[in-house]
Amino acid sequence: MSQFGSEPVRDPGDLGFDKPRLARLKRWMQRYADTGRWPGGAVLIARHGELAFFDCVGYADVEAKRPWQRDLIARIYSMTKPVTAVALMMLYEEARVHLDDPVEAYLPEFKYRQLLIPAATSLDQTVPVKTKMTIRHLLTHTAGLSLFTNPGILGEAYAKEKLGLALAYGGLDKMVRRIAELPLEWEPGTKWQYSTGLDVIGRIVEVVSGITLDKYFATRIFEPLGMTDTGFSVPGSEISRFPPLYEAMAGGMALHEAPEVSEWRQGKVDTFCGGGGLVGTIDDYWRFAEMLRAGGELNGERILSPRTLRLAACNHLPGDLASVAAEVWSETQFDGVGFGLLGSVVLDPAKAQISAQVGDYGWGGAAGTFFWVSPVDDMVVILFTQLLPSSAIPVRKELRALVYGALTGA
Repeated sequence: MSQFGSEPVRDPGDLGFDKPRLARLKRWMQRYADTGRWPGGAVLIARHGELAFFDCVGYADVEAKRPWQRDLIARIYSMTKPVTAVALMMLYEEARVHLDDPVEAYLPEFKYRQLLIPAATSLDQTVPVKTKMTIRHLLTHTAGLSLFTNPGILGEAYAKEKLGLALAYGGLDKMVRRIAELPLEWEPGTKWQYSTGLDVIGRIVEVVSGITLDKYFATRIFEPLGMTDTGFSVPGSEISRFPPLYEAMAGGMALHEAPEVSEWRQGKVDTFCGGGGLVGTIDDYWRFAEMLRAGGELNGERILSPRTLRLAACNHLPGDLASVAAEVWSETQFDGVGFGLLGSVVLDPAKAQISAQVGDYGWGGAAGTFFWVSPVDDMVVILFTQLLPSSAIPVRKELRALVYGALTGA
């Protein structure tokens, strides 16, 4: 097992990669940097627990011409969600929660929910919800909740109040209580809609464990896995490793958030969003993803059992996303892709029109970060950059094509 940054890349040919084809990755990354379509970024590929490829290009800070480096602490946004799901599944293994438990059993504020009527023009045009919202609904984004990026009056309400986005909301408990006060957009279990479900899951983890989500992550996941640079804020002593965040604009990029005034600065964060609040390094996330690839264990530290992990990584929808999803923004395509407890799951690569193996699972973040685990090919792939929105450039499909185009051996 590589020591996550302290060992050189192993000969990729020994891990089944065609070296000239794998070299295309660097040229692809550099092209985006040279044309000003992203500031810079890094790609990491590991197979059978060994590092097959790592490279970084471009700038962490475009204005200062500071190169992108491996130890940068990046905003991973929704790549927080699989971490929160793992935290919940750890409690599941302790028989302290069950997937079919009603949410109201842990959060009474969810007991009497209202549902928006079709074509509602105000948030008070509702009828009572018929189906109890469950933990599985939250994990799979089928609870009827919304998100600040979704269209319609409910999405607008989430955006106005920065639900699932504000890091200084006054506490996760306060944010979740406000989410519970708003109506649902869909009857639970009937539609997939990207949502604040994992923020609510984070609050359930707090209620069941008796500690705040940041402490649960730190003691139960990050410390055992050696994820020393991952958390809900950036210490002042490490701000030099925290890059600016850029936003794609017509003809290039613009600065969206400077590190010196970032809401992730230590001391500013009081709301530990399980849906998108973490920052961390690419090597830390490799540790987390390697734990998933290896069946729930890393370097003798077991986080989940292999059977629990298989349950979490399989599709929990009746079909693919296209069959149940509302027509809203998401981090994934819908055709041929299902959704599990840890993120999207590839069901049919041909239907999805992507290079993939059946069973590949993973997720991405709003600033262009992305990862997947391939159980079939025993592989982890991670992409880091800092460019909003994630759809600004088609790096996810292109990265899949490049990686699987280079993987030619067993």
